[in-house]
Amino acid sequence: MSKFACRMIRWYQRNISAKRSFRACRYYPSCSQYTLEAIQRFGIRGILLGMVRILRCQPFARGGYDPVPTKFTFHRVMK
Repeated sequence: MSKFACRMIRWYQRNISAKRSFRACRYYPSCSQYTLEAIQRFGIRGILLGMVRILRCQPFARGGYDPVPTKFTFHRVMK
């Protein structure tokens, strides 16, 4: 399951995200890269972290640097 999710995210990054002329994500790393790193670090639970991150990425969010947490938590890491 997690390998399939990683393949789908990489496909999205190569075929859809790379062809846009504007930067849509308010966070760094981008939401797709964040989800990919979360899946690699936490397995299936990383998909949940990615979904929470995508829900946070909206027009009224401040954005900024938001790395994948070292321990599994839904709270944003502030640095």
